[in-house]
Amino acid sequence: MAGKLQDKVAIVTGGASGIGRAIALRYAVEGASVVVADINEAGGNETVEMIRSNGSDARFIACDVSDPESARTMVAAAVGEAGRLDVLVNDAGIGGPGKRLEDIEVDEFRRVIDINLLGPFYCSKYAIPHLRTAGGGAIVHVASAYGLIAVPNIAPYAASKGGLIMLTRQMAVDYTRENIRVNCICPGYVDTDLGGRRARMTPEDAAKHLADRNAKAAIQPVGRQAQTDEMAGAAVFLASDDASYIAGVALAIDGGMTSLHNIGPY
Repeated sequence: MAGKLQDKVAIVTGGASGIGRAIALRYAVEGASVVVADINEAGGNETVEMIRSNGSDARFIACDVSDPESARTMVAAAVGEAGRLDVLVNDAGIGGPGKRLEDIEVDEFRRVIDINLLGPFYCSKYAIPHLRTAGGGAIVHVASAYGLIAVPNIAPYAASKGGLIMLTRQMAVDYTRENIRVNCICPGYVDTDLGGRRARMTPEDAAKHLADRNAKAAIQPVGRQAQTDEMAGAAVFLASDDASYIAGVALAIDGGMTSLHNIGPY
């Protein structure tokens, strides 16, 4: 049976690990040819091998999304190798410092914005002409529940993800009439294992990680953290024809966290 993304070509930035890897794997299962773009070459190639081992098509292209020339070159290389572009997923991002605003260095703030907000802008800017040539397509940004609600001490991250949500809406207004649909997902707490980090934890670090995970789960009505594949399912839907009438949406996938009036102490 044909998948929901059969014969589509998709770029997934941040595909070397975490949510980006899960999206890349699911896109391949749904029939897409996947371009994994990441600054992490080892992780990116590992994702590609995971896809190829299941008989699907994938390739890795190194990219620093915070560098506009790197983004431009990556998109051009992806289209040159795959022949077209139908879907762009902007997942690459960082968390940033957990500090009050006055204690954040200018360069720390700027780096978060460069990657989390300007990165999607650069990649989208260079992808849109190719999506138009293909007759339309979809862009899926990965924002955050913390672009929708405020919690203490994450000003750069919240600003970058809130900005990305508004960028999503603006792009939808500007490009939906050209059959280029733009939406974003807003994950809550997601249980990720970046680069096998847990496997290298000391028993003390593992215990702290478990306690932190339980604390995060406690402030989500569903009572647990999400799995990366639960984010990937939404990213498949928004890129597929099933979402043909959906544009400019910021879809919270947060176990009900943003619906709470008070999400607890920090």
